[in-house]
Amino acid sequence: MTYRSTPTNTLHTKETTSLSVAFILLPNFTLTPFSSVIDTLRLAADDEDYSRPLKCRWSIISTKPGKPVKSSCGVEITPSQGINDLSQYDYLVVVGGLLHKGPQADHESISVLQKAAAQGVSIIGLCTGSFAMIRAGLMQGRRCCVSWYHYNDFLEEFADVKPVADQVYVIDGKRITCAGGAGALDLAAWLVEKHLGKAVAQKSLRILQVDRVRSASAPQPQPPTVQLSHNERVRKAVLTMEQNMSVPLSVEELASRVNISKRQLERTFSEQLGVSPQACYRDLRLRHGLWQLLNTDKAISDIAADCGFSDASHFSRHFSKTFKRPPSTVRSHRTEGQELLEKLMPENLTKPEHKYTGKTQ
Repeated sequence: MTYRSTPTNTLHTKETTSLSVAFILLPNFTLTPFSSVIDTLRLAADDEDYSRPLKCRWSIISTKPGKPVKSSCGVEITPSQGINDLSQYDYLVVVGGLLHKGPQADHESISVLQKAAAQGVSIIGLCTGSFAMIRAGLMQGRRCCVSWYHYNDFLEEFADVKPVADQVYVIDGKRITCAGGAGALDLAAWLVEKHLGKAVAQKSLRILQVDRVRSASAPQPQPPTVQLSHNERVRKAVLTMEQNMSVPLSVEELASRVNISKRQLERTFSEQLGVSPQACYRDLRLRHGLWQLLNTDKAISDIAADCGFSDASHFSRHFSKTFKRPPSTVRSHRTEGQELLEKLMPENLTKPEHKYTGKTQ
């Protein structure tokens, strides 16, 4: 399925609109962040619901206008405009996506980012669009938002850039990076409010059936993962665990995912981490449960289900054994709970001597 973008700047220029945004789509870009931003702009642009670019305008640009760009879900978008005067835009949004399927940003796209930055345009990276910004040399000395899901991918490629995986987006001068997903809508609402006012932003959100948005500092739904081991099989197994919290996989299934036997997986975990796969899995689920207790208003029974425990009692029993206090107490003492969360950061999960014992260190 292919959609052709329609230019919105035929009659309205930067001088006649308050917000001007260009999008450049990378191969296998994620559709949700892109559509979240562009729809928020569309609804903000017109006092009515006619999608007229009166208050802001948007363009999808490419070094190869007319050539479709396929998203990660298969939907294609055809950019309508080439690379002309980039200084006419307030923001250039680069939308990334899949990292391990097909080509990434080509040299021409990287050059566009560099050219826009040189002309003083603010650059926004959605999803893995931030990776392209780093490759373009635009993030030296800056904080870069990355999804918890791509945290290890980021560390592997960009050891000299500090990733931020506990916020939905990060504003660092004229460089803005967003973890992607629904966080792109939060960022879009901030852009509209900044340039067009709070009332206009709220109008867009109401039409989109969104009752509230998160600030930049709001935490991502899943805490970031650090490297527990340099062993590729262990890392892949841990990532698989994190992607299957609510319905935990058996050790046999985990072993199958990393193409080794159950016995080999258990031996590798023991050698690399000093714990069994089951223990590591349980600790990750408890850590996620702790995070939800501190950052959501979900009922404990719902948190238990999200974290793969049979019921609230099952969750509370393991939680209390690990933290020496029940979930209800942790939720009512959030400051103390944040200290608990630090104790259960991934780098400490596999070190029994660092396990939280109920004593403040």
